[in-house]
Amino acid sequence: MSRKERHIVPNKDGGWDSKRENAKKASKHFETKDDAMKWSREKSKEEGSELIPHRKDGTIQNPDSHGNDPNPPKDKN
Repeated sequence: MSRKERHIVPNKDGGWDSKRENAKKASKHFETKDDAMKWSREKSKEEGSELIPHRKDGTIQNPDSHGNDPNPPKDKN
């Protein structure tokens, strides 16, 4: 079973977009990354999906799992 993902990506015209994986259009647009993260985190929890924020250069920054994590942490503490 493949995991669901929600990405926070920079918009070429400014601001940030929240998008589901493979979506052509953003679910929602935000002026700040902080606002995009807050909204997307809630959506990710509802969907049981992986939250994947990107930096302005497109690289991934600290993903957060809200579903079936394929690589859960080994340390349970």
